[in-house]
Amino acid sequence: MTAAADLFSVQGKSVVVTGGSRGIGYMIAQGLVESGANVIISARKAEACQQAAQELSKLGTCEAVPADLSTAAGVAALAGAVRERFGSLNVLVNNAGVSWGAPIEEFPELGWDKVLNTNVKGVFELTVALLPQLRAGAAAGDPARVINIGSIDGLRAPLMENYSYSASKAAVHMLTRHLAKRLAGDGITVNAIAPGPFPSKMTEFFLGQPEQREADGQGVPLGRVGEPDDVAGVTIFLSSRAGAYLTGTVIPLDGGITGCNPGSI
Repeated sequence: MTAAADLFSVQGKSVVVTGGSRGIGYMIAQGLVESGANVIISARKAEACQQAAQELSKLGTCEAVPADLSTAAGVAALAGAVRERFGSLNVLVNNAGVSWGAPIEEFPELGWDKVLNTNVKGVFELTVALLPQLRAGAAAGDPARVINIGSIDGLRAPLMENYSYSASKAAVHMLTRHLAKRLAGDGITVNAIAPGPFPSKMTEFFLGQPEQREADGQGVPLGRVGEPDDVAGVTIFLSSRAGAYLTGTVIPLDGGITGCNPGSI
């Protein structure tokens, strides 16, 4: 039996976090870096990616590899950089994502193409591109991990008119299950986290101010919006020996919104 002190350890693990320059991705990367993992973060905007990596490097080991994962070239560039830096990959966190909102009769084709290419196709293509490294990172009793960041908007119909986003996150959840079934024999687990309201660039329009966060937190059964420790903790659990026997799961990290179904946020 694994010693309790080592059960949640990610010390020395090689990790890639996409969309790691801000928001939930940064929260996840910070938690992993502080816990001793060797982390590569990727984001579309090079300057922001480099700046985030510099900040995280003060806490541990972190490197930036900017890439636009909505394009084949961006996926290939990131996968190539990972191969150069890591002989094997222990954890891939597919967090990069975009959203789009518009009234139903005005929702543009671009709002579908951009969101689905990034949130679904990009997740699949990067995972496939890194399969050799993930297979090399798998060990008996300690599988390699793919952790996809979904959303509660993929579990229940949201109030906002973000049609392509909610559809994309529902697709991510099913893709997670499908990949988990296919890759279990390769020693790779695939799970998803479905966050509720967390402060980020994507939610800035309704969680951007402290008073807004407090008001929206009242619609959550646990009485608050998500904090960095919440999403970092679940990710560390899934990445460590403690989470080695889970695959094909979608974990709602939402303070009880979907489980208690208050219907207020």
